[in-house]
Amino acid sequence: MRDEKQKEQALDEVEAIKAESRGLRGRLHIGLEETVTGGIEASDTKVIKFHGIYEQDDRDVRSERKKAKLEPLYSYMLRVRIPGGVLNAKQWQQLSVLAREYANGTLRLTTRQAVQFHGIYKEQLRPLVRGLDAVLLDSIAACGDVNRNVMCTPNPLLSPLHASVQRISERLSRELLPESRAYQELWLEGRDCGGEGEVEPLYGQTYLPRKFKIAVAVPPLNDVDVFAHDIGFIAIESEGRLQGFNVSVGGGLGMSHDVADTHPRLGDVIGFCPPQDAVRVAEAIVSIQRDYGNRVNRKRSRLKYTIEDYGLDWFRKELDWRLRKPLAEARPYQFHHNGDRYGWVEAEDGLWHLTLFVENGRLNPDAIEALEEVVGRYPDIEFRVSPNQNLIIAGATAQQKLELDLLLEERGLTQAEKLSAIRLRSMACVAFPTCPLAMAEAERYLPSLLDRVEALLEKHGLGKAPITLRMTGCPNGCARPYLAEIGLVGKGPGRYNLYLGGAFNGERLNRIYRDNANEQEILTTLDMLFARYARGREENERFGDYLIRVGVTSEVISGQEVREHDHGKAVAN
Repeated sequence: MRDEKQKEQALDEVEAIKAESRGLRGRLHIGLEETVTGGIEASDTKVIKFHGIYEQDDRDVRSERKKAKLEPLYSYMLRVRIPGGVLNAKQWQQLSVLAREYANGTLRLTTRQAVQFHGIYKEQLRPLVRGLDAVLLDSIAACGDVNRNVMCTPNPLLSPLHASVQRISERLSRELLPESRAYQELWLEGRDCGGEGEVEPLYGQTYLPRKFKIAVAVPPLNDVDVFAHDIGFIAIESEGRLQGFNVSVGGGLGMSHDVADTHPRLGDVIGFCPPQDAVRVAEAIVSIQRDYGNRVNRKRSRLKYTIEDYGLDWFRKELDWRLRKPLAEARPYQFHHNGDRYGWVEAEDGLWHLTLFVENGRLNPDAIEALEEVVGRYPDIEFRVSPNQNLIIAGATAQQKLELDLLLEERGLTQAEKLSAIRLRSMACVAFPTCPLAMAEAERYLPSLLDRVEALLEKHGLGKAPITLRMTGCPNGCARPYLAEIGLVGKGPGRYNLYLGGAFNGERLNRIYRDNANEQEILTTLDMLFARYARGREENERFGDYLIRVGVTSEVISGQEVREHDHGKAVAN
């Protein structure tokens, strides 16, 4: 169903591609067999995203190849759908093998608890997908205009509660998958059956107007940054048992530079639902976005803009009508921070869990080999990808904990205690050389920038201050920079917009402070602000809170208008 407001307007071109894709098949069956080129048809680059795959090329050699009259060096990124980031040892082992055989030898842990393969050539896609299927993994709907990987707090201290929310996260992911058999046909069976007679009961012929994201948080941790998502489920517990979820809607961080009507937005808490209603609530919200989301302008096609265009009161009434009952009143909760806990922790069931720091989520071949040794020795171990691009080794006995300490120390993986507090709370997106949207470096550049920032913190006696810093190569916000106390968003080669003042617990957006700044300008600015913070902070006051309190974030050097949204919430203070 199309919203009446949009019926007389020209739809975005992607809408036609989806409508003509025959249930997400497009012409991929032909393109995958074509050996003359490493790429696929332009329209199929949109379709293949629904299968969890992006076409990319190496931008470091793009100009050189163009001069040599060669096509771009095409390769593909594949994102594995892993609800809540939970993997067993056999699955982790298979990811490691597939990275060596069919990708560039690395694995990347994402900010949505998925795992990405990079540097896959076209002829390697099918065997890689089949390798995933062999261990009950897939990449269905890890990208595209559908609900993507469902995030969930990997909370090892509250094992029974975590088990409950993890099961619901897995059910949300499963129930919101597309019904099309295109993935099975194209990748596993090697054929195209046409899709005649197939029906998409939830998504319809053209799916959603844009991507859709769900996260489940377990207070007091907000490691999933629950307000950054189209739907946030905030677990409410009593005496260790799950009572239900507060529901937030309309979060999203993507924007476009210099496009005034695009901006980050935090979700609004609109009520409470019991655990058994979570999937039904999610389906109803998805259906509203399907019917009323903007299909004319993709830059304003996320749920956050649908809510802004129609109003939150309208949205509540529409949701009540589709549910045939209103949500209950939201219940109190409190978030402490949105980072990870490093090192070993003991869960309620007596098992131990170790969070390893993985810089920017990139596991190199040596780290992968070391983790394979862990799997070889302890086949009952589980792995959990954290929402902050780190890796949790889960479910060790007390004896295994001692043995793992020795093994990981020998292989150089127990490094968190040797790193600065700001580095441990840093994240970056992939950016160059493969992301086609990147305007500036991120993953490759952030480590060296942090060396300089760490020196400034030490200069002012702040070396142990846990400050959140996040960097992206473009304004789409994949590393959630708009929620960081210090956010750096790529504007051009070597240039970033500097954002300041996000909340330590992820409940406040930051604000732009400097526009189009180079490294020296960024460092000079931070040097000045660290000095002020060191002199003027109150006891236990976070850096972002200090900047807000003293009004630093109102001193917008660029003069760019700051757009702020105060999300609704029920917090017990």
